[in-house]
Amino acid sequence: MEPMSGPYIIRGSVVLPEAELLWRFSRSSGPGGQHVNTSDSQVELRFDLAGTEALPEVWKARALERLASRLVDGVISVRSSEHRSQWRNREAAAVRLTSLLAEATAPPPKPRRATRIPRGINERRLRNKKARSDTKRGRSGQGWD
Repeated sequence: MEPMSGPYIIRGSVVLPEAELLWRFSRSSGPGGQHVNTSDSQVELRFDLAGTEALPEVWKARALERLASRLVDGVISVRSSEHRSQWRNREAAAVRLTSLLAEATAPPPKPRRATRIPRGINERRLRNKKARSDTKRGRSGQGWD
């Protein structure tokens, strides 16, 4: 993962405001030596999705709907403890949050337009099916008197 400090871009020109990010640090259960017992390297990043003004209203509504199961009082929380250093865990948590929001605010896919199956394709399928049927019928040994 490349370093990402600075503005956390969601998509286009929409950026996560640094002032609205709530960081919390605690002891990590991950890898480390004796140092890990004394340093708060686990990072929890919280973002008030319901109360933010940084996202366009349409995106916000879409994200609130799609992330409803992960929200607690409109706040989304991401935790990272896979690295030994707090700084790298901060970066990992920020990347995770931005990609989560980018996915949740993405426009829905265009609906599929139903098209007719060309007659030639259907006829070829039926021809192949008939040929397979004849092949199998020929294996039965019926009428070999």
